[in-house]
Amino acid sequence: MARQQGDDPEGRVSRETERPDGVSQLPADGSRHHTDGVPGETTGGDPIDGFATGQYGGTTSWVPADGSAPDASDASDGSDVSRETTAADPLEGSAAVQDFFGPAFPAIATLVAMLERDGVERGLIGPRELGKLWERHALNSAAAVPFLPTTGRLIDVGTGAGFPGLVLAAMRPDQEVVLVEPMERRTLWLAEVVAVCGLANVVVTRARAEDLVGVLSGRGVTARAVAPLDRLVRWTLPLLEPGGILVAIKGRRAAEELANARRVLRTLGAASSEVLEAPTIHGVDSTTVVRVVLHTGRQKSRDA
Repeated sequence: MARQQGDDPEGRVSRETERPDGVSQLPADGSRHHTDGVPGETTGGDPIDGFATGQYGGTTSWVPADGSAPDASDASDGSDVSRETTAADPLEGSAAVQDFFGPAFPAIATLVAMLERDGVERGLIGPRELGKLWERHALNSAAAVPFLPTTGRLIDVGTGAGFPGLVLAAMRPDQEVVLVEPMERRTLWLAEVVAVCGLANVVVTRARAEDLVGVLSGRGVTARAVAPLDRLVRWTLPLLEPGGILVAIKGRRAAEELANARRVLRTLGAASSEVLEAPTIHGVDSTTVVRVVLHTGRQKSRDA
């Protein structure tokens, strides 16, 4: 069973509020906007959601990842979605996918199957994501794994429906993986998946990353479609041990985001940062990641 931390009966760890119908509202400041890059990327939440979000919690009505207006079949509760008319995932049952994931495949296949069955109804994914889970989410997440430390604790910020954190945990069973997610219904989902998959190396923590500074640290941190890089590093780099590594899954604006974040990276003690292309299997687009390494002594620049 997944270990859960951070339960807060007053809800202080999350900026989101939930209505009785189960649809979360945006924070009072109304923070929400889409960015280019990872398919469906927003300033918060997992891109799998297909939702417009505030920070990495706080879901509102479903918005298609391609930015088009939702039609009648795109109901946020999934009640009008017909499984018969949803395109099948072309990578379902792929031998190449199984070979790529190796021993991690059963757990990741279970995650994908659970999302196919329950993800739309539980507000975890948009209907149009049902035929794209392997390429756009499982493989996209797995591409970041080779850039992470092979020892020590790993922390995934804003895990959402499970990406990349659960994929990371399945592929790195000998490392503790802490999933940081502020929304209660998502942490409950994550705990269910962890239990079904038997991922004994996972800790599910309901909190915001910035509230864990000084409480939690790791050798590596991951994040996917949580926020633009200049904001993301303010939340994630303080969670790293000296010499630790941040791997942020990004999209086509990665280089621009990195350029905009140079000063804050120096201030926070980054020793190096780079944009990398991460391939997975033949026929699938590579994933763009930003890799940031902290100084071993976490030195700060004169700009601090």
